[in-house]
Amino acid sequence: MLNILIAEPTHEILKIKLKNEGFNCDYIPETDIEKLTARITGYEGLIVRSKFKIDKNFIDKAPKLKFIARAGAGLENIDTEYAESKKIKIINSPEGNKDSVAEHATGMLLTLMHKIKIADSEVRKGIWNRKNTGTEIKGKTIGIIGYGNTGSAFADRMKGFYANIKAYDKYKTGFSDNSVKEVTLEKLFNETDILSIHLPLTKETKFMINDNFINKFKKNIYIINTSRGKILNTNDLVKNLKSGKVKGACLDVLEYEKTSFEDIFEGQNSESLKYLVNSENVILTPHIAGSSEESYKKIAEVLANKIINEFKNNR
Repeated sequence: MLNILIAEPTHEILKIKLKNEGFNCDYIPETDIEKLTARITGYEGLIVRSKFKIDKNFIDKAPKLKFIARAGAGLENIDTEYAESKKIKIINSPEGNKDSVAEHATGMLLTLMHKIKIADSEVRKGIWNRKNTGTEIKGKTIGIIGYGNTGSAFADRMKGFYANIKAYDKYKTGFSDNSVKEVTLEKLFNETDILSIHLPLTKETKFMINDNFINKFKKNIYIINTSRGKILNTNDLVKNLKSGKVKGACLDVLEYEKTSFEDIFEGQNSESLKYLVNSENVILTPHIAGSSEESYKKIAEVLANKIINEFKNNR
């Protein structure tokens, strides 16, 4: 029987499903890494979200660990390379929140392109300005970078708007269908009207979307980022918003976030952040694209099923 520690808040279905399959689960959301480190020595499995940095030092103090599971998609808070070198299985559940991310990205895009935020604000102030005309998604070319769970789910939503959908994924091929065309990065640069980023944060993707990258696009573009803040260089984004190269941005994530995605405003005096906050052609949300009532449960269910399938013979 594997002893599993659930160290951060998760939907109760995770513990229920694991216990029903004979796993011994302790649900003890810890307050800090020191307490977690002191407790982990007796466990074969660890389940976390984003609060804790599971690094080499932590892993070395967990000699019994057989798996580390992340309730969610991103793995940047886990030293996956070192864990795997110690024969520790890494499990995550990106399938669980793909629909929430896709719907949120769609909502942000509609809000931006149809000037809903501006119009709503003006009406509330008693201003009836019918000159706030929008721009349609139909007929535009949607360029998607990263065609995994969220990228493909976003493409599914865009099909209903009769957009031209082009997608580039460095590590995935053969996914073209009647609605989505797999293209090279160069093709994406030449044709995109709306760029949507669906990438994990890695050494390769950190600040990948910078001034040089943005200016490779032939057209002036809209940018959507619902992945990780540090993939998009904020100073470079603001520079291109000011020049008009970027016509507008939908940002659920910002580079100023800590690993645990805490409040970014405390002690933050960035002029670029101030610009984003005050810009009418920028839509901001606090890293909630993947958060919905449904996704909270689905993430837990997906994770439980993966753990059960992987370790059911080791109970």
